Formats: sequence, structure tokens, C-alpha cells
Amino acid sequence: MVFVPIDAEARPAHVHLTVADLERSLRFYRDLLGLRVLDRHDGAVALAARGSSRPHVLLVERPGARPQPRGTRGLYHFALLLPSRRDLARALLRLVEAGWPLQGASDHRVSEALYLADPDGHGIELYADRPRSQWPRRDGELAMATLALDIDGLVSEVGEEGGPVTGLPEGATMGHFHLHVADLDRATAFYHDVLGFDVMARYGDSAVFLAAGGYHHHLGLNVWAGRGAPPPPPDAAQLVGLAFAVPPAEVARLAGRLADAGCVVQEFVEEAGSGLATRDPDGNRVELVMGG
Repeated sequence: MVFVPIDAEARPAHVHLTVADLERSLRFYRDLLGLRVLDRHDGAVALAARGSSRPHVLLVERPGARPQPRGTRGLYHFALLLPSRRDLARALLRLVEAGWPLQGASDHRVSEALYLADPDGHGIELYADRPRSQWPRRDGELAMATLALDIDGLVSEVGEEGGPVTGLPEGATMGHFHLHVADLDRATAFYHDVLGFDVMARYGDSAVFLAAGGYHHHLGLNVWAGRGAPPPPPDAAQLVGLAFAVPPAEVARLAGRLADAGCVVQEFVEEAGSGLATRDPDGNRVELVMGG
């Protein structure tokens, strides 16, 4: 299949997860992170950052679901992009004030990031980008890295204007998804060759980062859970699917490419948006919702 890049306006839209206890999850996503509840019914809730009419996180309760076992494919993390470094500093202070543990804090050269997990163990990244003009490159690819985050420098962004704020700031968006996959070449072929995301960087033969429009990455794929990693068991809290917002004309074009690649395509209309859905090679539901 001849590579055709996806529209440069394509962006991550929302992530869809199962959780063991919806009230417990709401205390985290609504009361700690500060996402707003857009809709709630039948054991499901849609949440978004302030100023957004479309959800960023969809949660469905599966009572008693256990955390996803290590060594299985699925979500590594989803990442919420904050408008500024100062917003990231405020998010850090908010988490510290609440006593919520961090799993990591990194400088990726193109961005600065905090890592944590929700009550079910779903990985989350909160990050702020550096200006695109400062992104380093090497041999035609972005030279991303994982360096220690300058915590003191980050916190100094808050200054004397006040400490933590309630909720994610207006303008926060879904920045990217990062997945554990069973076969890196197979997953890359789907997201690059079929959907048309550009390969922006590689970490040896273990991870690939892809994006639309020259961004550092809208999607990460890795085999860090093990090559050939099995799906999570049905009773585990897990990734149901992910969605990308693309212009309406692009939805129709991609429907044809998916069909040509032998993918089953389903059109849908629902509150989170209308568009088409398919499955990636690891069984994750991938939605292309009309937007942009």
C-alpha cells in the first residue's frame, strides 16, 4: 500500500477505559485532576478539561475489575497536554498537596512530563511542550530522550502568584497515546502504512513514535511488555479504545484505505462524536471522529 500521510490536522481525541469502581475513579479524575463531567449514565461517564465540549476520557465501570497484569498488551499511558510549563508546575503541586504518588518525572527535550497512575493502574502522563523551534533533531528524526526533570526549575514557574489550582487549565487537550503492542512492525504498519501517521522517532527496535503534521508524537508504540504479549484477561481494567479527531473528508478517505487493507470498518453516531471505527492489530478499537 502506497503511503499517504494523514491530514495534518489529525489529533488525539479521547481514550476509553474500563474501571473497577466509578465513584473511586471520579474522585481521582474529577476531584484531583479536575476534569469536568460532561455526561453520566448506565455506569459510564465522559470527562473533559475546562472549555472542551468533547470528552477526553471515557470510563465504563466493570465492578471488581483487577489491575491489568504486567506482560500484557494495551495501554502504557495516555497523555494530557497542558498549555504551559507553569500549568505543569501547578499540576505537580496539586498532586503533591494531595499526596498522590508520581511514577516518574522526565525531560524529553521536546517536552517535560510527569507520570502517574489512576486508581486502576492506568498510566497517565501530564506534560507541557517546549517550543517546536527548540526540538532537537539528529539524522532527520527528532532526538527525543528521557532525562531527569528539573523539578526545582519547574516549581519556580509558579513564583509568588500562588500555589496549586483546582482542575486542569482551559486549553488542556489529549496530547498522545502510548500503547504496549505484541508486534512492533505489525502495529507500525497499521498506524503508518494504512492510517498515514508519520514516523517521527524510533528507540532501537523496541519503540516507534508517530504523528500528524510534524508533531513530536501523537502515538507511541512499544514492545516493552514483551514481544508477542497477550491481551489482558477479561476481568482486568483495561483499554477499550482510542479516538483521533480528523476533518470530515479525511474520515471518508480513510474508510477506503482501511477497507483496502482488509480492516472491518463500522460507521457510528454517538454523543462522543460521529465517524468510523475499526480494530488495530492488537484488538484495540480505533475511532476516527469528525473534527478538525
